[in-house]
Amino acid sequence: MILKPDSPLVHALHPSPNTEDRRKGCRPDMIVLHYTGMPSAPKAIGWLADPRSKVSCHYVIDEDGHITQMVAERARAWHAGVSHWAGESDINSASIGIEIQNPGHEHGYPKFPDEQMQAIAALCRDIAARRGVPPERILAHSDVAPGRKIDPGEKFDWGWLAEQGVGHWVRPAPLTTDACTLDQNAAAIDEAMALLSDYGFGVENGERDDWFAVLVRSFQLHFRPARADGRLDAGTLDTLRRLVAALPARATC
Repeated sequence: MILKPDSPLVHALHPSPNTEDRRKGCRPDMIVLHYTGMPSAPKAIGWLADPRSKVSCHYVIDEDGHITQMVAERARAWHAGVSHWAGESDINSASIGIEIQNPGHEHGYPKFPDEQMQAIAALCRDIAARRGVPPERILAHSDVAPGRKIDPGEKFDWGWLAEQGVGHWVRPAPLTTDACTLDQNAAAIDEAMALLSDYGFGVENGERDDWFAVLVRSFQLHFRPARADGRLDAGTLDTLRRLVAALPARATC
């Protein structure tokens, strides 16, 4: 049960029973951003607080920037589901989940209002500063669950968020009218898969024939959203190369 907010930015508390201790003493060093996919924040909050739903999150951000905390940051919320990032498969134990009110792709998918984006930026900065979350570990639900989730989607402005000091970003390569893709180029596919893995995407999946396209689209939804079609074009590969190259140096043994 949450008794007090973890962040001074919180406007209200609405405790969810759908929580437990983080496993193996894990401390959160990731932030995962979602959209609610529901018609309103009150309905989303009600569902996230319903024991029958088996889902929850740490924070919900309404369209007007109103922030509700539902689970204490020290606890494990049930927001990510089956997911993977950089060798970690228990994303719920490793992360803080933020649900952003938006009805989603199935219900018109409106843009994210400025007031809401400002609140997202402020809350992410606050959590990252307190928890030591690196920019490259502020992620989309679609990053950690490719093919299963597509939120917060192509209308979410990750580029603007990076300008506010949140997340890892490089300017996407410009779109071209050239219809040629690299989807049949074995060397390009191998390079893209290696780069996606280097960045953190879980690339292993023997159950889907379209898995490469799924991974490419998930990458595009976050990092090249102007055309998220799952096709490996030169601009997508260039953006991926520069994104990985821009990662901070990682410690080695």
